[in-house]
Amino acid sequence: MKSTVYVPQDAAALALGAGEVAAALAAEAQRRGRSVSLVRPGSRGLFWLEPMVEVDTPSGRIAYGPVTPSDVPALFDAGLLEGGSHRLRLGPPTGLDFLARQTRLTFADVGVVDPLSLEAYRAHGGWAALDAALAMAPSDIVSSVAASGLRGRGGAAFPAGLKWRTVLEASGPEKFVVCNADEGDSGSYADRMLMEGAPYRLIEAMLIAGLGVGAERGFVYVRSEYPHAIATMELAIARAEAEGFLGDDVRGSKRRFHLEVRVGAGAYVCGEETAMLESIEGRAGLVRAKPPVPAVAGLFGRPTLVHNVLTLAAVPTILTQGADFYRSLGTGQSRGTMAFQLAGNLARPGLVEVPFGLTLGQLLYDFGGGSRSGRPLKAVQVGGPLGAYLPEPLFDTVLDYEAFTALGATLGHGSLVAFDDTVDMARQARWAMEFCALESCGKCTPCRIGSTRGVELVDQLRAGAPDALGRLEALCETMELGSLCALGGMTPLPVRSALRHFRPDFGRSL
Repeated sequence: MKSTVYVPQDAAALALGAGEVAAALAAEAQRRGRSVSLVRPGSRGLFWLEPMVEVDTPSGRIAYGPVTPSDVPALFDAGLLEGGSHRLRLGPPTGLDFLARQTRLTFADVGVVDPLSLEAYRAHGGWAALDAALAMAPSDIVSSVAASGLRGRGGAAFPAGLKWRTVLEASGPEKFVVCNADEGDSGSYADRMLMEGAPYRLIEAMLIAGLGVGAERGFVYVRSEYPHAIATMELAIARAEAEGFLGDDVRGSKRRFHLEVRVGAGAYVCGEETAMLESIEGRAGLVRAKPPVPAVAGLFGRPTLVHNVLTLAAVPTILTQGADFYRSLGTGQSRGTMAFQLAGNLARPGLVEVPFGLTLGQLLYDFGGGSRSGRPLKAVQVGGPLGAYLPEPLFDTVLDYEAFTALGATLGHGSLVAFDDTVDMARQARWAMEFCALESCGKCTPCRIGSTRGVELVDQLRAGAPDALGRLEALCETMELGSLCALGGMTPLPVRSALRHFRPDFGRSL
């Protein structure tokens, strides 16, 4: 009897040795004359347990982890293929507290199925949303997205339905759907995980978006640092085309939709939508002045729907389970679920998909397990390198767009990077300015020059210069109000928050 064993092929799992573990499992099975089918899904996102091996048993899947190649012979001796007892046995993966308390909708299939198997995707409900969309009028698709309350899972949190409606109603000979997968924020990895673990979900979502706004071509813009995601997406697109899900006659509907991957060179600024569009068009990734917005004049001057991976990947759930269901999750004006990414000094780093409404502390302690070092947590940066640093007294803040805005912070892409009490927050503030200086496209003066002056002013402040604080605060205001895009405009967030909440770290003169 052939046993099915799952070893993740996600980039994070591979970095932790999953490839070597898979090879050891295959070799040991062959040595013992055991017939094994080795499936390579994405990671479930429990990174402290990777490489996590799962095996199908009559009573369901059983997980073991973290597994090393040297553990493999003993696991076979203990009856791995039957779910036998071993010190690394974790039990049913869905019973693990970290997963059991989540609401996995967008990531329901990630870590569960072979990412490139069309059959597995369909068996888990794949393409049902596309079938529903093919039976709907474009305006009804757009209305469903709007009614769901879905907002962009990025810095601006713009209502998705309003953007879809704008593109639908815009005139032009052609329109585009562009997925911005240029995931460059520190501590963020959800886009990569989804592309590597559930590529057909993103393809299906972009098909639905094309049907909704009247676009017949789409692009997935992926940074070159994601070779596994690029390879997976390209293979998935090719297989979807071969099976009639993409091309000139989508599912026999006489509707066209062509999709391709474009690879970026890794410039952080290409996370900004207009810089990304410039890059796709073959030019340097420089930010465009707005208006016009991309929804009116975007790629090649045509109306363009631009979303990131997480925003688009929420759409199949809305189409299959209904806008009311999706809107029933969350709090306030933050509806549905969000994929939060735990990183930094945490005992249990990983991906957590939950409805909006939990507190920051619940993510850091209930899911993240507190600091890995065992020392008290001092700060967490939410929303990437341009996000605010929040202190422990604010860990009771509800995870909600408006609640974070009220703090002068942003949820951004949902990444959290935690620091214990050994961190020097003045150095972190300096790093924010230095990061902006390194990544600026150089098109506008407040960002290009202001960030360089910002590094100098933080150094002067730490050295005790009496007027440095006032000049730094004035510089932050100039960058916020005068920068062409969010790179320069948001760099003051981490600097101001560090000054506000961690002023002793900047020296006795303050």
